[in-house]
Formats: sequence, C-alpha cells, structure tokens
Amino acid sequence: MSLRNERVRKELMRDISEILRKEIRGLSGVVSIVDVEVSQDNSFAKVIYSVLGSEEQIEKTKETIEKSTPKIRYEVGKQIRLRLTPELKFVYTDSLEKGSKVNEIINKISRGEI
Repeated sequence: MSLRNERVRKELMRDISEILRKEIRGLSGVVSIVDVEVSQDNSFAKVIYSVLGSEEQIEKTKETIEKSTPKIRYEVGKQIRLRLTPELKFVYTDSLEKGSKVNEIINKISRGEI
C-alpha cells in the first residue's frame, strides 16, 4: 500500500466514524470502524465495521448504515480532498463482539467463577 493510500485509509476511518456519530440517526449499539481497505486508485473503499449491542440493535444498525451509505459518501466527499470520492461498501464483522466475550470469560476465570 502506498503512503498516499495509507493516508486516505486513515482519513476515511476518522471521517466515517465522525459522520456515523454526528450525522446518522437511528444507529443502535456502539459502532466502530475496524478497518478501511482502499483500492489502489482510491475509487473504492471497503469499510469494515463492528457493532456492540444486542442482536436486534446490530440488525437495526446494519440496515441504517446500508440505507445511509449514499449520505455517508456525500459527507465524506465534502471532507476528504480527493478528485473522486470513493465508492463505499460497508461490511459487518463481529470481531469486537467476540473480543468482548473473550474478555468476559478471562475476567470470570481470574475471579474464580469458572
């Protein structure tokens, strides 16, 4: 990955996180941008995100993000300095949820509950 792509990747992570927090209504649970994979020409970005919350909150958040993708892309276009705003594809991962469960188990073990 080129230095420019890395800069764009970091900027997208920061901007999308902020847009989700400030501009998008209807998100349930805690949404975290885990990673952004940017194509070589910066025309496409795969945004990997996770949600901490109940199954219902996760599903509602996934639907909201899916419906809000054009608005998120528009907001990114206003903030990022690129000739072309990348096409965004949001991909859900449950890695934060799994990590949280592992931490919970470790804490129970350390307290002697397991």
